[in-house]
Amino acid sequence: MNQLDALIQPDRGQKAIPLHIVDKANLPAWLAALSAGQRAALAGQSFEGGAGETAIVPDRDAWFAVGGAADAAKLGTWCLAPLADRLPAGAYRLAMGAGAEGAALFGWITAQYRFDRYRTDPASTGPRVLLTSAVKAIEPALAEATAVMMVRDLVNTPAEDMGPAQLEAEARALAKAHHATVHVTSGDALEQGYPMIHAVGRAAARGFAPRLIELEWGDPAHPRLAIVGKGVCFDSGGLDMKPSSAMALMKKDMGGAAHALALASLVMGAGLPVRLHLLIPAVENAISGHAFRPGDILRARSGLSVEITNTDAEGRLVLGDALVKACETKPELMIDFATLTGAARVALGPDLPAMFARDDATADGLIAAGLERSDPCWRLPLHEGYREMLKSDVADLQNSPSGGFAGATVAALFLDRFVAEGVDWAHFDTFAWRPAAKPGRPKGGEALGLRASWGFILARFAGGSAP
Repeated sequence: MNQLDALIQPDRGQKAIPLHIVDKANLPAWLAALSAGQRAALAGQSFEGGAGETAIVPDRDAWFAVGGAADAAKLGTWCLAPLADRLPAGAYRLAMGAGAEGAALFGWITAQYRFDRYRTDPASTGPRVLLTSAVKAIEPALAEATAVMMVRDLVNTPAEDMGPAQLEAEARALAKAHHATVHVTSGDALEQGYPMIHAVGRAAARGFAPRLIELEWGDPAHPRLAIVGKGVCFDSGGLDMKPSSAMALMKKDMGGAAHALALASLVMGAGLPVRLHLLIPAVENAISGHAFRPGDILRARSGLSVEITNTDAEGRLVLGDALVKACETKPELMIDFATLTGAARVALGPDLPAMFARDDATADGLIAAGLERSDPCWRLPLHEGYREMLKSDVADLQNSPSGGFAGATVAALFLDRFVAEGVDWAHFDTFAWRPAAKPGRPKGGEALGLRASWGFILARFAGGSAP
């Protein structure tokens, strides 16, 4: 049983503490029904009904809780998250008159996420359990919360414990749980078949050897869905070494792989009618006498030659070989995730993943699914006029043009060269990190673009989206 299952329970009349949800519009009427002492208690906690505010109110020999919301009649994803984060352990039930809580179940669960793997004395406040009558919404909320927490756990884990071998182990565990198959290419076979993956990862120490991890699941007769995730488990920048300040968070450079694994788990867990092909090029971009160099020319799996102008633009190289492999089986849809460029963060900040798509309908569907699930993404262009920036004097293309203009778009255009003509492809340049906590979203590793992609895939292959 999933350990999160206990956090959301069907309401069968169990004993529970009432939760009241109010907004500034209905606060005066709600306050009028309270006693003078209760109103005084709320005033003492500076509760004014604003979104995110919480308070505890005495009620004779017991108490109830109240939370503020933008609209108490329609609870959004994060409306219950502040309560789940701050209330004492126990069982709770929404009071009569609160909006349908289906969308808010996800936020209730994710607000209770803690990463305490390395703490000798982890803080434990006990679970806050929500009893709900929205029974049909429980399973989808648990599935999506489990996937998001998987991304958080993988990204938060330091590189020493989350190298290529550990990513392989995660894929094998998923395969075992869902009766899928896993194939891993490494060593000499990797050098011959996936030369860019090999070149980027060959400098790593023993135990961090590069590999391409592939998982396949589902009926071969069903439409093929390819999911690709950048698995750079640590990025020193290679010989074009990053400064220490830029290297500090590079354990998260496998965030694309974490997203891909989590999305694959959702697809298999829902039993979607697809033939899933998950691909993770897993490497460490390390520094040694065996490292690839600025000025080297690599021959990709596709046959294209790539001049290396910056060894710190390695993610697009490993993705290039993986995308070529994915296209060989002619997927109906291919989505990749990568912590690819700082330019995307400069343009959109930490909350919005940059999304690129060849097909307008696919882009529109991803945007709509993200808005529905409070996982917004923003489309950036695959502008044809910038392809010339990738030209090389000595090879078919270079991996990192100088100048710094349109960095996220140019990186996506580089990937586009390795995607077969006619493939419906979307690319997420995601941060995979939250620099400051928000209700339901703690500081640290984060899934950004995952639920948008999941909602789109559900609509496309299952004929609709879950609550």
